[in-house]
Amino acid sequence: MFKNFINPLFMFLFIAVIAVSCDDSNPTSPEAHIDAEGFVLENNETIVYREFEGEITVNDIALTNGATLELSVHFLDHDGNELEHEDEDGEEETLTFDIVDSAVISVVTEAHEDEDGHGDEHHELGFELTGLSVGTTTFTFSLMHEGHADYTSLPLSVTVNSAMFSCNSKQLCLRNCCESTIYASK
Repeated sequence: MFKNFINPLFMFLFIAVIAVSCDDSNPTSPEAHIDAEGFVLENNETIVYREFEGEITVNDIALTNGATLELSVHFLDHDGNELEHEDEDGEEETLTFDIVDSAVISVVTEAHEDEDGHGDEHHELGFELTGLSVGTTTFTFSLMHEGHADYTSLPLSVTVNSAMFSCNSKQLCLRNCCESTIYASK
């Protein structure tokens, strides 16, 4: 009879230990995770890419061969609002990248910067994306925290154009995106 009582007791204790250890609301838990539902990439405060709840809603990442885009990463909560990124007790989050064709683009992470200049602990994540050769490739990135990814992006598509075919440069433009028609004469 005592044996019949021990098995259910051990099963109850085992389930209780698992339930308590998996509870994210434990305020004494040493790990703080970013609960992101998406992110935006901004270049000079203009959104060039937006991913939210598994859907890409903006994808305007294109650059000229040899050009560099400075992109800031802003993670979004379940309502689509920006999450504050703060370092807590020296536990810094970093970005890691996986590029499909590293001959087309390179990525270099930027150091965290104090945005407001007042010594507050608000930091911004960012990276520099450089076009190395004409073509299209994809990359993904992960927000790493204590050896694991708190968030991993969908594949981001990047097109690198030659300077002659760029609508953003001051060089000759031979695409239909130019604002004016170019005529040649003798």
